[in-house]
Amino acid sequence: MRITVLDGYTLNPGDNPWDEIAKLGEFVCHERTPAELILERARDADVLLTNKTPLSAETIAKLAKLKFIGVLATGYNVVDVLAARARGIAVANVPVYGTDTVAEYVFALLLNFYRQPQFHSELVQQGEWARSEWSFWRTPLLEAAGRTIGIVGFGRIGRRVGELAAAFKMKVLAHDLFPGPPPAYPVEWRQMPELFAESDVVTLHCNLTPENTGMVNWTLLERMKPTAYLINTSRGQLVNEADLAHALREGRLGGAALDVLSIEPIASGNPLLQAPNITLTPHIAWATQSARARLLQIAAENIRAWQRGAPRNVVNA
Repeated sequence: MRITVLDGYTLNPGDNPWDEIAKLGEFVCHERTPAELILERARDADVLLTNKTPLSAETIAKLAKLKFIGVLATGYNVVDVLAARARGIAVANVPVYGTDTVAEYVFALLLNFYRQPQFHSELVQQGEWARSEWSFWRTPLLEAAGRTIGIVGFGRIGRRVGELAAAFKMKVLAHDLFPGPPPAYPVEWRQMPELFAESDVVTLHCNLTPENTGMVNWTLLERMKPTAYLINTSRGQLVNEADLAHALREGRLGGAALDVLSIEPIASGNPLLQAPNITLTPHIAWATQSARARLLQIAAENIRAWQRGAPRNVVNA
């Protein structure tokens, strides 16, 4: 059985070996695969693993040997899952590897906004402290305690963010189409307009669907407090980027931090590059070594389960 990885570099730039997957068959790993080489590299694969390399219906139709697709991520929109199902090809994702990692990153962004430690470190290195009194600051220094966080999407990651927020003594608001059981900490449910209006911080943790594409638009942004902060570590297409850039320029909210964008890598003409009070990071909330190791372990377990005839984490059953 031939196992081919189309884009392995992001998961293993040298610190996260493929050993568990490599021993399951004849293993080939490509660091990156441009569109014109997908068919050539995938043609002989029984098992095909992809992170962001797209597998369209047209491509899948030409892969006669293909029996299993493993998506090396939680989101699986890079694969035409209906076309795979029509061919009897199981598609499995990795749903739970990054819960703690992403939730921690949300708070790294939040605390960076509230305290600005790197900015003040740079001022010290520029000699500002030596020319100042015993203590100084150039931005407002804020506490998380007592503030309100609004969580849009209350699945595993959203609930973990809420748990951390509760530990910081924040009030937790949440919105989800399928709320599920209440957590162990206090949470109040809100509709989206109310959540955006009441929150000091809004953080997005929902899947991307046709219905919620561009949902964070001017209508919601203009309801936010002028001191509020928007965080997105989920899917870039949830946010109307032109509306957000305009809202930041107009002072409709205090700032934003986005780890995901509608087009990645970021396009040179993206209006957020010129927006004030914004932090943009290159899709790294998920990428700790610990999380990447869990991801590969679960991906290996997905292949083994399929080999045994009891596939797991299948998204197109």
